Amino acid sequence: MITYPDTSYLCALYREQDNSDIALAYDEQMSGPLYVSTLLEFEFRQAVRLQVWLHAQNKRKGYSQGEANSMMADWETDIAAGHVAIIPADMDAVLRMAEHLSSTHTCHTGNRTLDILHVATAKHLSAKEFLSFDARQRQLAKAAGLKVPV
Repeated sequence: MITYPDTSYLCALYREQDNSDIALAYDEQMSGPLYVSTLLEFEFRQAVRLQVWLHAQNKRKGYSQGEANSMMADWETDIAAGHVAIIPADMDAVLRMAEHLSSTHTCHTGNRTLDILHVATAKHLSAKEFLSFDARQRQLAKAAGLKVPV
């Protein structure tokens, strides 16, 4: 079964935050890898880099380059161990699915572009579960027919 996370889930796995206990508990009981697209991997890496920039601007925000390096090292270790599987997605098909989801839901639920793209990617990859801590993205994933256990 394909389980596809969003960036909020990945951030909770790789850095302690409010939802980390939930993410870690769910991660431990999974029997297969987390499947991610290169788009999701890029957004995760970009989110980490942005936190480093925020921290450089104001030490009370974001986190240090050292913490970011540790997160990325853990990410690479999980890929090498097969805990995270990066799988290709046909971006034309994903964009067609995203357009459908957008036209059907955005005016009612206020979904953001990358959130729609992640749900569309999960659907394109035939995922059964979608992992997110973002309420609107969870709502969209459910409307798209995905199970949302976290």
